[in-house]
Amino acid sequence: MFEAPDSKYLVPFDGSFEVASASTTPQTDGHPHKGKHRRRATEKLNILQRVLAAGDRHSVLLVFQAMDAAGKDSTIRAVMQGVDPSGCQVFSFKKPSSLELDHDFLWRTTVRLPERGRIGIFNRSQYEEVLVVRVHPEILGYQKLPGELNLETIWDERITSIRQQEEHLARNGTVILKFWLNVSKDEQKRRFLARLDDPAKNWKFEPGDVRERGHWDDYMAAYQSALNATSRPWAPWYAIPADDKPYMRARVAGIIIDALQSIGLRYPQPSDEDRAEFAASRAALTADD
Repeated sequence: MFEAPDSKYLVPFDGSFEVASASTTPQTDGHPHKGKHRRRATEKLNILQRVLAAGDRHSVLLVFQAMDAAGKDSTIRAVMQGVDPSGCQVFSFKKPSSLELDHDFLWRTTVRLPERGRIGIFNRSQYEEVLVVRVHPEILGYQKLPGELNLETIWDERITSIRQQEEHLARNGTVILKFWLNVSKDEQKRRFLARLDDPAKNWKFEPGDVRERGHWDDYMAAYQSALNATSRPWAPWYAIPADDKPYMRARVAGIIIDALQSIGLRYPQPSDEDRAEFAASRAALTADD
């Protein structure tokens, strides 16, 4: 089973993670995102994706969670820019549809899991059910849940379901990497104001995002609980500083590359029967001359 590559931003597996101690700014003097480092990361990820597709034994699931304006969309674009689009799929999860509400809370993400040989990206995910729904438990009223609702137990129950599903997926060849893009409240404010000041960014602004700032402490408590309960060697969380977008993107790319390199990806080796067929095909093609 896949095990997490080490990183200074890896959320510990022992439940000791504290949001208040997680930095939102780079913890290094260097900037590996500049120039040749970015190009090399793009080239490596492109090559690894092709070997992943050829081997057809593993799938990769990348989960991105963050407060608004942390840079989820731009990070996904930047990190995956060198990957063959046919080998990658991105899904964004917002307000559930009526169809999704007629299923259990894991259904809408489960049906979008990546096939073997492909990279799947969740922009938000099943974790919304223990983050935004936990902060706004009135949402549960729309979910058609059976029986008596118990707010004392439902979050632990959902976290257990998520954790068990991730372990099942990992046992069956899915490499799971989860990124919490950790933006500061001050930086979020600056980015919101930038969206208001720049006409080209007005379309990004949602008044509801500002209202959610009023629940900042509740969100941080929900993140701390969820990350501690579900960061495991086979499905790790990384708390990536998000106040510096280029640095954030470089760190995410590096972790993905390290993970793919660690699972021994390789092109399939032809069998003796394959080689015999290759030789016959070569002879037939040569005869055409």
